[in-house]
Amino acid sequence: MKPAPFDYLRPSSLAQALEMYAAATDVKVLAGGQSLIPLLSMRLAAPATLIDLGGLAELAGIEVDGSVVCVGALARHAEVERHPGVRATQPLIGQALRLVAHPTIRNRGTTVGSIVHADAAAEMPAVLCLLGGHVVAESVRGSRDIAADDLFVGPLETSLAADEIVTGAYFPALPAGAGTAFDEVSRRHGDYALAGVGVVVECDGDRVSRVRAGYISVSETPLVLDLGAAFADGVVDAAALDRAAALVTEQVEPEGDIHASADYRRHLAGVLTRQVVEQAYAATVVRQGAA
Repeated sequence: MKPAPFDYLRPSSLAQALEMYAAATDVKVLAGGQSLIPLLSMRLAAPATLIDLGGLAELAGIEVDGSVVCVGALARHAEVERHPGVRATQPLIGQALRLVAHPTIRNRGTTVGSIVHADAAAEMPAVLCLLGGHVVAESVRGSRDIAADDLFVGPLETSLAADEIVTGAYFPALPAGAGTAFDEVSRRHGDYALAGVGVVVECDGDRVSRVRAGYISVSETPLVLDLGAAFADGVVDAAALDRAAALVTEQVEPEGDIHASADYRRHLAGVLTRQVVEQAYAATVVRQGAA
């Protein structure tokens, strides 16, 4: 199918883009287009106006200062995934990005675009929530920071105002003595996950002090769970992993569909939790040994 007719605008500066966005009605913003173009082609979206941000080099940067990773609105998944500073400062980002669709999609799709699309089956919204990150939204009225916890309000729905464009996403650096891991299960490589989980394990010396996990495809918005109660003894062993899996299966409330039943998604969430917590804990051991 082909998209319905629309007016095409390509601003030459962010200021011009914001003015166009404020003046238009029934408008969509195009960055990487890997989510929007299929919606247009299937006519699930038919905006009167499309504003293409592709010419705004000012939005394409990736900045790392040791305490935070800033990803610009036009930074491609592949660029972020390969960035050595991102990998060193917050490894969970790259661990999740390697699971996003296929290389062709990652070469065009944008990390910020994926976040703003607000799909609870996507990796990057969950990563932003798990890490306690935020986005910067700008409009002709000014800019504001929006915490991840306040950004996602429903399926494919955010708290952005009608005239706001997200210009960057900010991910805190991994604390010392912490490790991360991310994994998921899908029917075929590159498909949306039936269930997925990212984990951050923090240790105080050789004892676990904090375990948090972010889940995809098991809720309507990105879900973050504190698993610390399962590791109250400070160790990662079979009993603690069993407790963590049980805690997760009790709390997630997935919906079934043609790809997997709710019970199967719940089961996967528990199994993946065991595996990914072990991987993240192993990463803490490696980091501490290298320190």
